[in-house]
Amino acid sequence: MAKIFPSDWRTLERTGAAAREIETLALLEAGLPDRLTVFHGVHWTRVGHERAAFGEIDFVIVSADARILLIEQKSGFLSETTEGLLKIYAGGGKSVAVQLGRTLDNLQKRLAPVLQGEPTSIEYLLYCPDYAVKQPGTAGVPAERIVDATRRDRLCATIIAALPEAPARDALARRLRAFFADELRLVPDASAMLGQAEQLVTRLSGGLAIWARRLDFEPFRLRVVGTAGSGKTQLALAVLTDAAQAGRRALYVCFNRPLADHLARVAPAEAEVATFHQLCDRRLRAAGERVDFAGRTVFDELERRFAELQVTEHERVDDLVVDEGQDFAAAWVAPLLARLKYEGRAWWLEDPMQNLYDRDASDLPNWVRLRADTNYRTPRAILREINRVVQPPREIEAASPFAGPDVEYLSYADPAQLEAATLRAVTHALQHGLRLEDIALVTFGGRERSRLIRLDRLGPHRLEAWTGRYDLFGAPEYRAGELRVETVYRFKGQSAPCIVLTEVDFDQIDDLVARKLFVGMTRATMRLFVVASERAAALIAARPAPFALTSSDEPG
Repeated sequence: MAKIFPSDWRTLERTGAAAREIETLALLEAGLPDRLTVFHGVHWTRVGHERAAFGEIDFVIVSADARILLIEQKSGFLSETTEGLLKIYAGGGKSVAVQLGRTLDNLQKRLAPVLQGEPTSIEYLLYCPDYAVKQPGTAGVPAERIVDATRRDRLCATIIAALPEAPARDALARRLRAFFADELRLVPDASAMLGQAEQLVTRLSGGLAIWARRLDFEPFRLRVVGTAGSGKTQLALAVLTDAAQAGRRALYVCFNRPLADHLARVAPAEAEVATFHQLCDRRLRAAGERVDFAGRTVFDELERRFAELQVTEHERVDDLVVDEGQDFAAAWVAPLLARLKYEGRAWWLEDPMQNLYDRDASDLPNWVRLRADTNYRTPRAILREINRVVQPPREIEAASPFAGPDVEYLSYADPAQLEAATLRAVTHALQHGLRLEDIALVTFGGRERSRLIRLDRLGPHRLEAWTGRYDLFGAPEYRAGELRVETVYRFKGQSAPCIVLTEVDFDQIDDLVARKLFVGMTRATMRLFVVASERAAALIAARPAPFALTSSDEPG
C-alpha cells in the first residue's frame, strides 16, 4: 500500500474536481506498493528578480530509488484540436501539453538544490478518467504517457511499469520527500463562507499569520495595511489564539456583523468578539443602560453613549484587534484604545481598497505601519483581471498556487433580464461541479436598490437572505434558503469558493465603483462570475491593463 501525503486526505473537501482527485488517491493507495510515496496537490513558487514562476500538478510520486513521476489529472471533457489536447474552461481552452511542459521546467529548476548534482529521472503521465482520446498521435503528449478512460483500470499498473523496483537511494529519496512535503503547508482560512460546517483550507506561504506575530517593539501598536487575501483575518485569529494560550484577555472588534458572527464561532472561547456597535451595546447594558434598537438613530446614540462611559480597570484588555479598520469612524478610535492596558498590544488591520463608506483614514500617530500587498487567496487568473479592471494604486501581487479559470462575464440588456442572467451564472457553476453551498450571490449595490435581495427564489433555488430585521437581542434575522444572497457591503471580510457578483451597473468607473468591484471580485477562492448590465460590461471590457504583465503571470 502506497504512502499518501497529506495523511489526512480523506477529510479534504469533496467538491467538484477535488472529489475526482480524492477518488484517484484511494485508487493509488490501494494499488501501489509501499516503496512509492504519493503527494497530492503539490504547488511551488520560485521568486526572484521581479518575476515569479508558478507550477501545479495533481500528483507527484517518489520512488524509493529517488525517481519522480508526475501525474496531471484532467477530469471531464477534453477537446482534440490541431494544436493538441485542450482543457476547456470558462475563459477558453488551455493546452494540456503546454501546461505539462511549463510544470516540468519549473520543477527542474526548483529541484536543482535538492538533487545536489545527483542524477534522477522525472517522468509524467496524463490521466483522463472521463475521456477517451481518439487521436493519440496529435494529442501533443506521447501516447504511452496517456491513461484515458479506456485504460483507467490500468493506471496503477502503468505507474508501476514506469517506476520499476530498483536499489534504494535512501538519502536522496528522503530529500525529495521532504521537499514535496514542505510544499503542502496548510493553515485554516478564517474568512471561509459562513454557514458551512467544514473549514476550507488555504495555503498562506509565509503570510501575515506566520511572520507578523514575530515583531517586537514597545508600546506595541501595529497598523497592518493589507490587501484582500493577504491574511489579515487569519492573523487576527492567530493573535486571539496566542492570547488565550498565554492567559491574556483579548478583544476583537470589526465592522461587519456576519464577519463577527463567524469569528465568534472559530475564535477561542476566552476571546471577546464583537462588531463596534455590538461592543457599545454590551458595555451599555453592563452599565445598566437600556438600548432601543427600534429607534432610527440607535447607532448614533450607541456611539455617543459608549464614548461617554467611564472605563473601569477590570474592563481593560491585554490584546486589542481592530479588523476592517478602514470602515471605522475617527471618533471610534479613542473609546476603543481607552479599553486597552497601556502595556497591552494593539493590532489595527485595514485595506483602503475596501473602504466602501468613503471614510477618512484614522489618525494613528506613532504606530508602526506594515504593508502587505500579496494576495494568497485569489486564483491568479482572477487577480490578473482584478488588477486590470480595478487598477489599484499598487499592483496586487499574486501568491496563490492556483492558476484558476478566467473570470466569466454575463450581461443583461435591461433589469428584467437580470434574474435570468444570474441564474445562468449559477447553472454554469453547478455544471462545473460546485454545490449550492459553495456559491454566494453578491449584489453590487445596497439592500435598498437590490432586486435579488427581495426575491424568495431564483429559478428553482430558494434564496437565503437577511430580512433587514434584528431580534430582541440585536441578532440579525435571516430568511431560510439554500443559496445565499448578500450585498457587497455585508459580504466584505468573507469568501466563498464561487462568487456570482451580480447587479453590477454603473455609468463610469470612479473610485467608489472600483473599490466595490475590488471587494466583490476578491471574495472568490475558486471561480468568479460577473453579471453586469451591458453599459457596465462595456466599460469593464474597455479597461486597459495598467501593469506590465510578464510571462510568469500566465496560468501554470
